[in-house]
Order: sequence, then C-alpha cells, then structure tokens
Amino acid sequence: MATAEQHYILPRATFDKPVKILIVVAPYYRDIADNMIAGAIAEIAATGATHDLIEVPGALEIPTAIAIADRTSNFDGFVALGCVIRGETTHYDTVCNDSSRALQLMGLQGLCIGNGILTVENRKQAEVRADPADQNKGGGAAAAALHLVALSRKWGDQRKGVGFKPARDEILLAGNPEGTTSA
Repeated sequence: MATAEQHYILPRATFDKPVKILIVVAPYYRDIADNMIAGAIAEIAATGATHDLIEVPGALEIPTAIAIADRTSNFDGFVALGCVIRGETTHYDTVCNDSSRALQLMGLQGLCIGNGILTVENRKQAEVRADPADQNKGGGAAAAALHLVALSRKWGDQRKGVGFKPARDEILLAGNPEGTTSA
C-alpha cells in the first residue's frame, strides 16, 4: 500500500526575492479540492511566498487558465489542483491524458508548474491523497512549483560568461572596438 512507503522529500525551497504563485483549481469534488488547496496554501506560506487562487469548471480548463495567466499577469509559478475519478466511460482517460499533456508542454516551454491533478480509481484513493495530514498532494504540487521557480531564478541569472562567445565578441575583446576586421 502506498501509505506504508517512505519517500524522500527535498528540503523546502528558499528565496531572497518575493515569489507569487497562482493556484488553479477545478473543484468538481469540493471536499477533495478544499483539502488540496489547504495543503498547497500551507506549503506556499511556509516559504514566505504569496498566492492567488482561481477556480475553473474542470481539469481540462486548468491548463488554459494557466496559459492565460502566464500571458496576462506576473506569476512566478503555478499550482494545478483537481481530481479525476475513473468512471464508466473513456472520458476519464481523455481528461487525465489531455490535462497532463498540456501542463507538461507548458512546463517544457519554461513555466514553473506543480501538477496536483489527482487521477484515481475511486473516492477513497482521492481522499487519502488530498488529505494534508496524509499524502498531501496539494502541498506536494506547491512544493514542486516552488522548486521550479527556484531553479528558474538560479539559472536565469547566469546568462553572462556561459558557453561560447560569438566571433564578434572575440574581435571586440582583442582591442577592436568597432568590431570590424581588416583585410
């Protein structure tokens, strides 16, 4: 059983500048969503970051809301929260796969997203995973987003002096400030 396993948890991310996180939640199962929100907010607050919270109709709308927020606001990272419980149709597979794929693609484009959309077989599994005193997947998604923000800030500042210098830079360094070569 998953609750008996021990997992390594990274130390909490730390920041020297303010961090603002957007939590996007699909509250289809309100009690499960509320538990995940509580876990995410507690993790965000523990790092000294701030957050905003918005709700969308379902898990498929979470990536779209994050994309809109990224284009139109100033969030450092995003936490996606929701729950999809397997039903009798293939809709479960579509919602799970498409929401996850969209979040992953945005992450690969540089967005700092913690994916906390639960994909479970039954309500009991969701309740255990959402409970902040048990598996706390909302807190885990927030921690993931915060760690990605920390990495983004760490590597984002290292633009100068990294990699190869273009030939033009070599010419300038050799004492030719005009950057021209003589024939």
